[in-house]
Amino acid sequence: MTASQLAMARVFSGRILKNSVIVALIVGTILNGINQGDVIHAGGAMNVWKVVLTYAVPFFVASYGAYNAMKQRDSMQS
Repeated sequence: MTASQLAMARVFSGRILKNSVIVALIVGTILNGINQGDVIHAGGAMNVWKVVLTYAVPFFVASYGAYNAMKQRDSMQS
């Protein structure tokens, strides 16, 4: 298994996946409040695509950061 494959397997399992989800929930909620706060406050309908992307982007950023760190660590240990 290559360093990239090993890092990817670790990123999408266990503790790191949980951490990425937590980051996405916290950061996504804050960003959603900033981006659609006026709509939420007025009781209007939120844009579903904006909500999905607002939570997906921090999830993938956190996951990529973990992936990159693990890939570098694994390649240094080889």
